[in-house]
Amino acid sequence: MIAGKRVCVVMPAYNAAKTLGVTAAEIDRTLADDIILVDDASRDETVPVAQELGLHLIVHPRNRGYGGNQKTCYTEALARGADIVVMLHPDYQYSPRLLPALAGMVASGHYDCALGSRILGVGALAGGMPLWKYVANRFLTLVENLLLGYKLSEYHTGYRAFSRKLLETLPLEENSDDFVFDNQMLVQTIWFGFDIGEISCPARYFTDASSIGFRRSVKYGLGVLATSVEFRLAKLGISRPRRLARDGRRLAPVAAGSGRPGGPPGAR
Repeated sequence: MIAGKRVCVVMPAYNAAKTLGVTAAEIDRTLADDIILVDDASRDETVPVAQELGLHLIVHPRNRGYGGNQKTCYTEALARGADIVVMLHPDYQYSPRLLPALAGMVASGHYDCALGSRILGVGALAGGMPLWKYVANRFLTLVENLLLGYKLSEYHTGYRAFSRKLLETLPLEENSDDFVFDNQMLVQTIWFGFDIGEISCPARYFTDASSIGFRRSVKYGLGVLATSVEFRLAKLGISRPRRLARDGRRLAPVAAGSGRPGGPPGAR
């Protein structure tokens, strides 16, 4: 716990067997009350590695996509009583040692969302981020800051912490099951008036770290731009998409230990 709040670390996993062990080893177990790994129908040994590490494990019978994986992560974390949820990729790209800092920002009450930014400082390029990805990150972030009327160093980090209130408020089920889910979630966070804080976070780019290729990056970038335009049009009163509606579909409550709403327990 931190400041009397229950902290849950969630890890959306797909083919993470080679890096899961070193990632889990750096998680501060005195801080994390719960560690959940959701396996998205991996084709490697992610599931037995997670079992060996004693993680709370849920296995999707079929691949749901990165966004769909996160929906399961957050639903399960809330069902298990989390007050603060930190999403950490199990590919060791982000430093688990910054978990206390991210969780602390939310526990302070100043922020309902905290981001580990690769752009603050020299973390991105120094860690091996390809130059084309860095340039795309900077361009998309500039456009988003202008369209959203907010100011972040980047919108594309996968290292995030959230308050329970935020996860229960946002209509996350209206979002994509693909990679653009991350961006849609931040746009919702801004739309519903939650405060976002950032800390500098080093990032590692290496062979076994997950990374989407150029084609999927283009698809993601177009989705980011569409989401930002959607937000601006809603601000102007021209449209009101379901993902920005207060009665949009939220994460469905589930019984503790259930792998999905209304379904049987996931694999353990």
